[in-house]
Amino acid sequence: MLALLARLFALRPLLGAAVLGVPVLVLIAIGLSVLVVGKILLFVVLPIALVIWIYKRVLKPHDDLAAPPAE
Repeated sequence: MLALLARLFALRPLLGAAVLGVPVLVLIAIGLSVLVVGKILLFVVLPIALVIWIYKRVLKPHDDLAAPPAE
């Protein structure tokens, strides 16, 4: 297997670089995009959702705490 890869690089260096280089570049791109999306979710979306949830929880009147209607 290693001999075949060495022969591929010796005979066709561009093809060898394409075969081995493109998947590595794709993996790096996917990893970086996952990091960026994860940081956006963690530092932007999650705090906004938390503030909205706390705002609704604190300021919204709850029906279960209201006095029962007089009959």
